[in-house]
Amino acid sequence: MPKPFTPKVVTANHLLKGDVIYQTASGWTRDLAEAEVLTDEADAALRLIDATQQTGEIVGAYLADVDLCDDTPTPAHFREAFRSRGPSNYAHGKQETREHV
Repeated sequence: MPKPFTPKVVTANHLLKGDVIYQTASGWTRDLAEAEVLTDEADAALRLIDATQQTGEIVGAYLADVDLCDDTPTPAHFREAFRSRGPSNYAHGKQETREHV
């Protein structure tokens, strides 16, 4: 029996800046809380296809599992929690403000 589909977001890396981005209904965001949460497997597959065709903007698109907390997506796995915090040094990126540490 197939595993039931769980909520997901489309995530990738920005082609020029390299940081983690998430697909929204109208583009991309660097904030997971603003990502479009996909709860339908067919819709998720279509959104992923759309993302992979944006080769001039992003690289490495895939579907990431999320948990919903008050309708806000949060990482379901350690890997995604780590990626959502940005580069692992404080000199640039999301950790520059240290609010994600």
